Amino acid sequence: MNDKTRILNELNDRSREVFRRVVEGYLTNGEPVGSRTLTRSMSEKVSAATIRNVMQDLEFLGLLDSPHVSAGRIPTQQGLRMFVDGLLEVGDLDNTDREKIDATIGNGGSDVGGMLDRIGSALSGATQGASLVLAPKHEAPIKHIEFVSLGSDRALVVLVFADGHVENRLFHPPPGQTPSSMREAANFVNALAEGRTLSELGQVIKTEIAKRRQEIDVLARDLIDSGWAEWDDQGARYERLIVRGRANLLGEDAAEEDLERIRTLFDDLERKRDIAEFLELAEEGEGVRIFIGSENKLFSLSGSSLVVSPYMNADRKIIGAVGVIGPTRLNYGRIVPIVDYTAQLVGRMIADRS
Repeated sequence: MNDKTRILNELNDRSREVFRRVVEGYLTNGEPVGSRTLTRSMSEKVSAATIRNVMQDLEFLGLLDSPHVSAGRIPTQQGLRMFVDGLLEVGDLDNTDREKIDATIGNGGSDVGGMLDRIGSALSGATQGASLVLAPKHEAPIKHIEFVSLGSDRALVVLVFADGHVENRLFHPPPGQTPSSMREAANFVNALAEGRTLSELGQVIKTEIAKRRQEIDVLARDLIDSGWAEWDDQGARYERLIVRGRANLLGEDAAEEDLERIRTLFDDLERKRDIAEFLELAEEGEGVRIFIGSENKLFSLSGSSLVVSPYMNADRKIIGAVGVIGPTRLNYGRIVPIVDYTAQLVGRMIADRS
């Protein structure tokens, strides 16, 4: 039992109800909740003075905070986390929200990227937050690979897939590469590529290089050996994150400092900084996860919350994720089933198309 669970279990019924009603009021209105407001909604008849005493105890425990001396209370980040973990009541998915998400299915086309883009737009529209969709890697078999030098420290790998899809990925080649070493590297890789996906090809290449080290030019070997992880993993990251609904977080009534934090968040996303963080969230297990404020490095600067769920292919392998970013006072009880449903829907659609 962790400290948060222990604290929650040790609260008496009155303290637990005051805490729950303060958090729910704050999540609904975004305003501090005062003792007089609570006297009208408590299940037992208690005075405002009694409620203020309970609030002070909850503040001492680090669960509530008072933004102004005479104002009501709002939950702290620790309080929000405790509420989400122990008291949050997740409702069923609303039919209107379901219809908004389902409507993306019938908008034509078999292109997965287009489908995920529509899903992202529907998700941000339904939640009034910003949506993140991490697309799966392209897993069609490779048809051809070409290396193109762009200078002493930059090169391009051109990946042509059997289904006609083409990807160009920039990478930093090892020093000393020549046109002939790049041709040799391409010939070596293409001899092994036919019928294999990018991830399958990577495993075969490692084995073949170990077996045939003496046959391959040192420069070509270095190019393949050191570059493969970058082409297969890091290179794929930059085209995989779809962000929609930025304007939902830039409301007219937002304070200037809040606007600046949100701009910083989206600048980082635009530059794909710390995308590894989001990839890790997608790979850490099934189910919806909630990150509040500084609990996740990617969103800590903006003070935002993230509700995220991975989705799987037909083999039950996690291949991507969908999520919603919003202020810490998100309606978690409503957002969680929307994200959960969307992740399951994307998984089924991708499994059907494959």
